[in-house]
Amino acid sequence: MFTRNRPLAAALASVLLAAALSVVVLLRPGTPDLVPAKADANPGNRDVIVHLFQWPWASIANECTTVLGPKGFGAVQVSPPQEHVVLGSQGYPWWQDYQPVSYQFVSRRGNRAAFANMVSACHNAGVKIYVDAVINHMAGGASTGTGSAGSTYSQYNYPGIYQNQDFHHCGRNGNDDIVAWGDRWEVQNCELVDLSDLATESSYVRGKITAYLNDLVSLGVDGFRVDAAKHMPVADLQAILGGVSGTPYVFHEVIEDSAFPPGEYAGIGDVTEFRYGDVVGNAFRDANLSNLNNLASQMALASGDAVNFVDNHDTQRNGRARLTYKNGQTHALAAAFSLAYPYGTPQLMSSFTFSNNDAGPPASNGVTSQVSCGSGWECEHRKSVVANLVGFHNAVNGTGVANWTSPSASRIAFGRGNVGFAAFNRDGAAWSTTFSTGLPAGVYCNVATGDFTAGACAGSTVTVNGSGQAAVTVAANSALAIYTGALVGNPPSPTASGTPSPTPSGTACTSVAVTLESTATTTSGQHVFVAGSIAQLGSWNTANAVAMSSAAYPVWRVTISLPAGTSFAYKYIKKDGSGTVTWESIANRSRTVPTGVCAVTYPETWNVPGGSTPSPSASPTSSPSASPSPSPTGSTCASIAAAFSVNATTTWGQNVYVVGSIPALGNWNAASAVALSSAAYPVWTATVNLPTGTTFAYKYLKKDAAGTVTWESDPNRARTTPTVPCTATYPDTWR
Repeated sequence: MFTRNRPLAAALASVLLAAALSVVVLLRPGTPDLVPAKADANPGNRDVIVHLFQWPWASIANECTTVLGPKGFGAVQVSPPQEHVVLGSQGYPWWQDYQPVSYQFVSRRGNRAAFANMVSACHNAGVKIYVDAVINHMAGGASTGTGSAGSTYSQYNYPGIYQNQDFHHCGRNGNDDIVAWGDRWEVQNCELVDLSDLATESSYVRGKITAYLNDLVSLGVDGFRVDAAKHMPVADLQAILGGVSGTPYVFHEVIEDSAFPPGEYAGIGDVTEFRYGDVVGNAFRDANLSNLNNLASQMALASGDAVNFVDNHDTQRNGRARLTYKNGQTHALAAAFSLAYPYGTPQLMSSFTFSNNDAGPPASNGVTSQVSCGSGWECEHRKSVVANLVGFHNAVNGTGVANWTSPSASRIAFGRGNVGFAAFNRDGAAWSTTFSTGLPAGVYCNVATGDFTAGACAGSTVTVNGSGQAAVTVAANSALAIYTGALVGNPPSPTASGTPSPTPSGTACTSVAVTLESTATTTSGQHVFVAGSIAQLGSWNTANAVAMSSAAYPVWRVTISLPAGTSFAYKYIKKDGSGTVTWESIANRSRTVPTGVCAVTYPETWNVPGGSTPSPSASPTSSPSASPSPSPTGSTCASIAAAFSVNATTTWGQNVYVVGSIPALGNWNAASAVALSSAAYPVWTATVNLPTGTTFAYKYLKKDAAGTVTWESDPNRARTTPTVPCTATYPDTWR
């Protein structure tokens, strides 16, 4: 992004401050060729977008598989994939990628094959790909040279694509640049800091751009962010997008001003709402949250037309962003709020660190390095208070705000229907109060403080009584988020259809949220786990031991759901990066889960005895070499390996799960159901450790990429686990 007559820094500032306008568009089947439909412009129930800014394709593929898919993210916005200028003499700045040379898929992030592999991997994880589409212009005059794919070019001459006649030459200001930013004609017909401005009214140019977008669609791309949208008239965008195949979701970047109200572009798609970062960023920066319940009235766009964000790659650098990754926890809380409060389609930023605003991503000789979070890559989206709120956002989709409270400017809390409840405390002191949550009775995982996985909570828990009230302490500068998909204790009972019904107020909890805490110091690479005599603790198998959270280090903590009255033995272990296991050197610990309560905590210290001690034969000793051996024929098993299999056909994006009446099968909570493997499709399989001599009910269910759950028909299935042998096979057919 160069200019002939201005210093680079000033030119770049002009681009970022005055010209970065974008819009999002959703095309639907059956719409006219030239006018994309706006009706029902919705990216789906899993709509959260994360901008993995400048990430290489291989790293995005891995992130989709290991983080984004499991956490429920809907889509990734990827950086421009087309051939771009290479500015080694400028230190390979980030903005070189926004100066296209051709529409070949060769960039510093990878080639066409790597891009296609990324799309496939992300789709397999249920995550969509939205491309940052730079279609308003080509490279600048000062960038003449060779592109990232080896193409030789000069301004207004891009061999095989465009020549001089395909560009605007406005001739107004001596150098064709935009000067009068309030002049609509000049903004749309002159050059954005010397970048070759395409004549998008030309049918030839429109055809080339549409062909590029269709090439992306052919590789599976699901949507587009239209860069610099206001520099193209709406009619030009309608014509270009009208020829794109399929139903891509498109959003346009548009910074509003008197000449270009963003609502003008909302007619052909969703629009980036720049005011959101101003209002929400200021509120969290200044610890003045109380007016956020009037958020919609402070925006330029209706919620259904807006893509919201706290910061993006432009506002981080041009000074508009009130908060960025450099603000740490405060920025994370603002991002979490964008997921908890209903306005627009949330877009999260994932940055690389920088001190120079022009700096490019971590790289070697201009080729972007693979992502390693913490090594120049910030990865804001991975923070628990952000990543775990994506599941919350998906669960409360379609619900309104209820029970809003703000006892002071720095503290707010609100419910989302009867599905979720969130609180944000920007005060310097803890907030202890009783909330009216609107949620059913139960013990919930506070996902803002730790992961909820397979019925276990690595963070704190919140007990909601039969009146929907919860006595809670929200730590200073932190958040709380609970929802029905992260229920740890007091599970509902299944109805005849297999879905749960609430437990009546005042009844005893059939399951108890058991929190195990161990104060333990570790060396670099070590983590603490708990292993025990029951299936929920891995049946003494260290490979299945339950991981504990180090969020309160040196205290390690995990919460699991156990039936009231359950007796179990256990020990804490440490594992390092090589898999070496270190057991506590004391006798086995033992506990019996109490009745009449919904939650209990056992605070302990590594190698310091606590609880009663079982007989030596009950479980392994302190040495891992003395771990249990298989039970001899005729003896009683500690647990059995139950092999579930079901013959079930699915549609694309669906997966099959098993859920049932016992903790190992999720306590009828669809969010905690056990995933089955499709390796032998149409037969889906999984092996689960279950307690012996136990009668349980279960059903199979299907979930699609949007999180929609389909239960098989009644009645519930029932089995009783054996005491010997130590395995069981349960073959079924979907009904």
